[in-house]
Amino acid sequence: MTLEDTFEIKYIPQAVFKVQPVTRCSASLSGHTEAILVVAFSPDGSMLATGSGDTTVRIWDLKTETPRHTLSGHKNWVQSLAWAPDASVLLSGGMDTQLRVWDPKAGKSIGDGLRGHTQCITAIAFEPLHLDKDARRAATSSKDSTVRVWDIRVRQCLFTISGHTAPVMSVRWSGSGLLLSGSRDKSIKVWTSDNGRLCRTLAGHAHWVNHLALTSDYILRRGPFDHKTTSFADKDAAYPERLASCSDDFTLFIWDFSRDKKPLARMPGHQQLVNHIAFSPDGRFLASSSFDKSVKLWDAKTMSFMTTLRGHTGAVYQVCWSADSRKILSGSRDSTLKCWDLATKKMQVELPGHADEVFAVDWSPSGDRVASGGKDRILKLWRS
Repeated sequence: MTLEDTFEIKYIPQAVFKVQPVTRCSASLSGHTEAILVVAFSPDGSMLATGSGDTTVRIWDLKTETPRHTLSGHKNWVQSLAWAPDASVLLSGGMDTQLRVWDPKAGKSIGDGLRGHTQCITAIAFEPLHLDKDARRAATSSKDSTVRVWDIRVRQCLFTISGHTAPVMSVRWSGSGLLLSGSRDKSIKVWTSDNGRLCRTLAGHAHWVNHLALTSDYILRRGPFDHKTTSFADKDAAYPERLASCSDDFTLFIWDFSRDKKPLARMPGHQQLVNHIAFSPDGRFLASSSFDKSVKLWDAKTMSFMTTLRGHTGAVYQVCWSADSRKILSGSRDSTLKCWDLATKKMQVELPGHADEVFAVDWSPSGDRVASGGKDRILKLWRS
């Protein structure tokens, strides 16, 4: 018999700074003549790019919250954008099958469109900066069932990866140097980035794979290494690089893609297709958006369900995190954005203002503002 009791205390270090919740619309910017399909802040947070069904890409001045450049050249919808890790170049792709390279500061096209894909480009991913300090290489996925790796400087396709049997909807370039592709053939494939050799096939989903996310997405966006210069491939890292996938089969999977082809966890719970997922910047949490009108939160370390965030009255198209990993933002078919607090697991702020469906949202890496766009053709900037 003892008079002493022991308690296990669990604690998680959090970001020193706190991002304030966005509460007001600081600008409603017109210019696009069709729906805004994608919005993306530059890695340094100094610029914002939007892609639209009107075939243009626009660069916006965040200091004055006014249009800066209109980039014309595409012949059809612009569906994907990707900033170089050093923000020197912007890539865009869409329904016209072309990959176009832009100088975002000058507002000019760098050469003509790069051709190779035979159907629309669905996603673009740059090689991480710590693997390619010149930001030369990028990968594109397409509905033609291929992934292509390009050298942006010499403007040519280095090699084509053909292994999927259906449209490839998402591509990621991991911090460890592997290429990842998710397809409507229900599989995810892992490739080497030097020659496109197949490493392994990740099978488990029972329907289309819609989106992929890496625990390292935020740090790859902001910088290649932490202050200890720990490599993403370091097996002793506290949070090894992992992959999450979502599907039309209503489930999510988490994978240790660099070592094993079997999933670490299968996470059911959504009642309709899951179309978008995003890891928190610290890699500890995962948010998923679904056509069942909900956002679900998952613990990425224990791979367990945390809670369901309900409040939207329409399908939730996209989710994103604040830089301090304390808040989630969601955009929905119901024309609203909602800001959720991770601590209380409740809605903190509702942001109405769009006149139609909200297709795309992004929280700036610096945490000071949010951008959203959708079917009403208006770009809205939100601040605290």
